[in-house]
Amino acid sequence: MGMTITEKILRDHTDLKELHAGMLINARVDVALGNDITAPLAIEEFRKAGGTKVFDRDRVILVPDHFTPNKDIQSATQCKVLRDFVSEQDLSHSFEGGTVGIEHVLLPEQGLVLPGDLVIGADSHTCTYGALGAFATGVGSTDLAAVMLTGAAWFKVPESMKIVLHGSLHRWVSGKDLILYLIGRIGVDGARNRAMEFTGETVARLGMADRFTMANMVIEAGAKSGIFVPDEITEAYVRQRAKGQWKFYDSDPDAHYASTLEIDVSEIEPQVAFPPLPSNTRGISSVGDVPIDQVVIGSCTNGRIEDLRVAAGILKGREAAPSIRLIVIPATPAIYRAALQEGLIEVFLEAKAVISPPTCGPCLGGYMGILADGERAVATTNRNFIGRMGHRGSEVYLASPAVAAASAVLGRIAGPDSL
Repeated sequence: MGMTITEKILRDHTDLKELHAGMLINARVDVALGNDITAPLAIEEFRKAGGTKVFDRDRVILVPDHFTPNKDIQSATQCKVLRDFVSEQDLSHSFEGGTVGIEHVLLPEQGLVLPGDLVIGADSHTCTYGALGAFATGVGSTDLAAVMLTGAAWFKVPESMKIVLHGSLHRWVSGKDLILYLIGRIGVDGARNRAMEFTGETVARLGMADRFTMANMVIEAGAKSGIFVPDEITEAYVRQRAKGQWKFYDSDPDAHYASTLEIDVSEIEPQVAFPPLPSNTRGISSVGDVPIDQVVIGSCTNGRIEDLRVAAGILKGREAAPSIRLIVIPATPAIYRAALQEGLIEVFLEAKAVISPPTCGPCLGGYMGILADGERAVATTNRNFIGRMGHRGSEVYLASPAVAAASAVLGRIAGPDSL
């Protein structure tokens, strides 16, 4: 019996010769990631366990991205814990002020996660890196502490499910629409504890931004990880930024999958996930008249330069409706700079948008766009649970940058074709 890409990566991070789904393994970790919410607890547990030195100063990466620039004393204290630990441990990768970006966009951009890596992060959207052909999954803060100590972690090898995408995408349909459609189809537990492997002719034509978006949101279907078999598009992305060696894995033709789902993408229109779950999706033609108060374009899901280009293309020569607070968040300083150089920032300012420094901010109800009772937001983020972006009486609707931009102009949920 052949092996999936996920099984091969996990096997090669152990001393085992054979490996199959369901096995409990202890595997070596290439990158261990924490942020300003999750890392302070991990650091505390690291010290309680008698830790004095992390297993590898090059492989432990801490990114203060959720509440930076610090919004209050508590968040400043959290970030100081990270700053002090980075200095104490002499970690190789340090991000402060103008170098901080949203972790799941920043690390690939900096070439710190690569194809074939095994990555854990104390953040559920660590699965983003599967777009590169890495095995990446979220863990708890205590698990991060254990990895910082030992360089290894326990895993139950997940079963894999194959998602085969074929057909041609309609205009305005992006990776965000594909993953929202898929989550709507299988539900928030439809891939529970599985590795979602994306393949097919459509996938072969997707750019890295769309792949990152899709891998980012597999957790919203309950998956342990999402993964794309790397190809020439992947290689073009990593070759210009890689800080180390990488390895391309693929799946054997006779690999076993728990299930296979084939989807004709030509039947998919822009999607919107209604509250309170990412699975509560509707095609844009079935949305109806839903007035909104705020639009957020950014996050680890859709804050890349490609996303900002799409939004700016729709907003150029237009303004956000008077009732709308439009917030644009470039995910990293490099993306912010590129948006400035390309004139996108000017377009957003002319559209009456607020431009935020890179931060997770409103996605988790942190700051930079908290909702009041009864308010509605369209966001390019990844979760729309009750109270996710503020008051429990507020509502969040998930959509692509194209739908978000059009909605900002019209003051209601709408696709670009409505302009």
